[in-house]
Amino acid sequence: MGSLGPSIVSQQSKGAATKPAAAVGHEQQQQQEDRCGFQMPLHYPRYKKADYEAMPEWRVDCLLREYGLPPAAAGDDVHSKRRFAMGAFLWPDQY
Repeated sequence: MGSLGPSIVSQQSKGAATKPAAAVGHEQQQQQEDRCGFQMPLHYPRYKKADYEAMPEWRVDCLLREYGLPPAAAGDDVHSKRRFAMGAFLWPDQY
């Protein structure tokens, strides 16, 4: 039993010592992004219904893509994309 403990600890410490802490953190973040496919932005969009209704199509597409929602899933025309974005980001009392 005594021979297993030190050999395991020494192998782990050798691997951790070869990479800087920033590189290890970056690898962990990259692995998390690879598993889930997208990373949620830090802030929730704060647009009002009127903002979505006046928003140009390219901006709606960028907003949906930023939050991991493909614009094609929202529909083909700008009106269906706007409705999809409002449904995704507005609370029911904000309609």
